Amino acid sequence: MADTLASASGPAITSDDVDHAADRYADAYIRDILRDTRVIAMVGASTNWNRPSYFAMKYLQQKGYRVIPVNPRAAGETLLGETVVGDLAGLEDPVDMVDIFRNSEAAGGIVDQALALDPRPKVIWMQLGVVNHEAAARAEAAGVRVVMNRCPKIEYARLSGELGWNGINSRVITAKKRAI
Repeated sequence: MADTLASASGPAITSDDVDHAADRYADAYIRDILRDTRVIAMVGASTNWNRPSYFAMKYLQQKGYRVIPVNPRAAGETLLGETVVGDLAGLEDPVDMVDIFRNSEAAGGIVDQALALDPRPKVIWMQLGVVNHEAAARAEAAGVRVVMNRCPKIEYARLSGELGWNGINSRVITAKKRAI
């Protein structure tokens, strides 16, 4: 994980380097988050194999992250080798990131639950389509990094070059495969 997403040398990336309003995040900001994260609580993780949260959880596990599923309707079940917890308060281990797979309105309460954890997560990550500026401001005021309207699975693949293996995000428009 750390090798693939090694950070460029330079100063630490802070929330001052983020433009939430324009959904712009420096690659170094995202890369640092993904490199420094080991344990993720995925709120809204689904036991349904064809849901995006299931794919994201499986992918992130394959990349070496521990992903703890959080879903009140599936609490106590096993999902991809992890026991599902009903809410963030049910976490037994500290997490580095809370990944929110819920709608923007629900994100505010989830962020408040995350900020009540001891220790607090280092990152609040809101999935594609999830934007809550007020919740983001509360998290950042508490010293927690925030990403909105992005997917860690997609960002990991993009920054590690995996998307380019399939011709996606390669900046090349052709049907021919590039010579290596």
